[in-house]
Amino acid sequence: MSFDGHLAEIAREYPQWTIWRSDAGRWWATRHHPLSAAQHAAGCAMTIDADDPDGLRDQLREQERRAGEQQPWQAGPAPP
Repeated sequence: MSFDGHLAEIAREYPQWTIWRSDAGRWWATRHHPLSAAQHAAGCAMTIDADDPDGLRDQLREQERRAGEQQPWQAGPAPP
């Protein structure tokens, strides 16, 4: 698969992240929303990187597992 194909596919799989590849060839992902205190405590990161698309997917799966089902914008009380 092409470089652009990998980027598009990973972006579709993880819509809460911005995915890119650096000029140095590393693959990166950054969350769209800040982490909650609980997510920080669980070892979640705002930005992750890997050597290749498969490694980035592995990192993203691990981050999603750590974050659990709670989304950071749902951490507080519901608005009135």
